[in-house]
Amino acid sequence: MRRTIFAILFLSVLLGSVSLIPPLPTRADSVDDIKEQIEDINRQRRELDEEIKEYQRQLNVLSGEKHTLQGAIQTLDVSRNKTASQIKSIQGKIAGATLKLSQLSFEIDEKEASIALDKAAVASSLRAIDSADDVSLIEQLFAAEALADAWILVDNLASLNQALQTHATILSEAKVVLADQQEQVSVTKNELSYANVDLQNQKKALDVNRQEKETLLSVTKSKEAEYQALIAEKKAEQAAFESELYRLSTELGYAVDPASIPQSGSGVLLWPLDDVFVTQEFGRTVDSKRLYVSGTHDGVDFRASVGTPVRSALTGTVLEVNHGSVANCQYGKWVLVRHANGLATLYAHLSSIAVSKGDAVRTGEIVGNSGMTGYATGPHLHFAVYVADAISLKQYTCKSGYTVTIPIAPPEAYLNPMSYI
Repeated sequence: MRRTIFAILFLSVLLGSVSLIPPLPTRADSVDDIKEQIEDINRQRRELDEEIKEYQRQLNVLSGEKHTLQGAIQTLDVSRNKTASQIKSIQGKIAGATLKLSQLSFEIDEKEASIALDKAAVASSLRAIDSADDVSLIEQLFAAEALADAWILVDNLASLNQALQTHATILSEAKVVLADQQEQVSVTKNELSYANVDLQNQKKALDVNRQEKETLLSVTKSKEAEYQALIAEKKAEQAAFESELYRLSTELGYAVDPASIPQSGSGVLLWPLDDVFVTQEFGRTVDSKRLYVSGTHDGVDFRASVGTPVRSALTGTVLEVNHGSVANCQYGKWVLVRHANGLATLYAHLSSIAVSKGDAVRTGEIVGNSGMTGYATGPHLHFAVYVADAISLKQYTCKSGYTVTIPIAPPEAYLNPMSYI
């Protein structure tokens, strides 16, 4: 049987030699260089953030002005500049995340090498102990040339356990740091994945913006009178649509069971936009200097320039989408999402759609980009909340003669979105 006291004593003496092993050559210079590059990227992104804020300020001013062709073109131009800056910012984020992965790779290599060195030193010590194991502690003491040497050996036992515990703690902490670094790699890769999705969406928004401008100039023939006629046509279609929607809604019979949906004020939904500014409240309103034919507004309107990412307010399943937007007709392009808690959410007047019917979407996932399709006279997001079981999909014929699908529900099944955000 091994003589434990001697083994521990011998190990402590050998462990003392571990600190004499020269440190591993590090990649500190490489890591420092990466950190400098990351900081430079972050500085550029901060400058871009200021540019984006200024573009948004200009858009806010323009949105409050009277509808003119010049104003609409200027809004699209500023929106395009804003999107271009956002693309640069996201590209910077991707570059920074890629550099971060390189930094973590260096640090993980160093930490793994350090742990391997510690393990090798301990293994070497244990092999040495095994070869000397046949010599008892008593024999070692009597073999000492002087009594003082023997007492030194005995005195070493007092601090031995603490030394071993310290070494074990160092190894344990190194492994914790390594695990944390590996977790950071996973998190950074996820950030990189989401950033790439955002980048593709913003590039799409840029294309949509260009197309929107070309279409507007083509339809209006670059004439203010033609633009004003277009606005009048949109408003007329909006009034007709809301009148028909209200008529169809009142024909539907449905008794809402309060127990089937979340309580008002529950905060179960998140904002569908990153930057929130309400331009039209839910319910009876004259916020836009007109009273809806139905007397109510069935959702909430948010200010959103063309191409702004629109996010699902809650995890759910895409119940229906409308890709085939008809000029000046109904909600334009829209996405309808059903949620497990009995609610459904509508995202309307989109410029593009990023999901398909039947898709599962997560909270915060991009479902499309904002726009001004349908009867919208300016870029914004129309966000509506329904009792999901009460929704019906009906056919609606626009003034132009085109027939499209629209979601409708009885009046009591339209819920105030602000009560659930």
